[in-house]
Amino acid sequence: MQYEHNELLGAAKEYIDLMKDSGLGYFRIKNDKFEIELGEKHPPMMPPPPMPMQQPQTAFPQQGMLPPQPDMTGRETSGHKSGNVMSSPIVGTFYAAPSPDKPPFVTVGRQVSKGDVLFIIESMKLMNEVTSEFDGVVAEIFVEDGETVEFGQPILRIE
Repeated sequence: MQYEHNELLGAAKEYIDLMKDSGLGYFRIKNDKFEIELGEKHPPMMPPPPMPMQQPQTAFPQQGMLPPQPDMTGRETSGHKSGNVMSSPIVGTFYAAPSPDKPPFVTVGRQVSKGDVLFIIESMKLMNEVTSEFDGVVAEIFVEDGETVEFGQPILRIE
């Protein structure tokens, strides 16, 4: 048993030196005797798929006006309403609260400050807290708790 421990320790030291020399941030090796996993707590995520080309956007005459933005529910954020729209940064599931037995982070009419947690998007079993980029009052919430959202889909509007 001691021989296997020394073998494992020697292999780990060898791979650590290899990582230092090569600049690797994560390394995993497994065989029938042992498994070695080095680096960050989680292996690096795959890069996001390339973004599709977007049509050029036209400028709106009044600052603060929002262009109509269809979302996956068929509703639109109207161009005549002022405010800032917080959109989903990733594809996933929208959660309004930190857990089912807790109150939602925000509700319509609630004052929010830049940096406040607004909602969670669960993606690949990771809970991603989305924080406010703006100070203001939550004017509209466009999605329901537990609803699947797409990248860039409008989630809520802050005035």
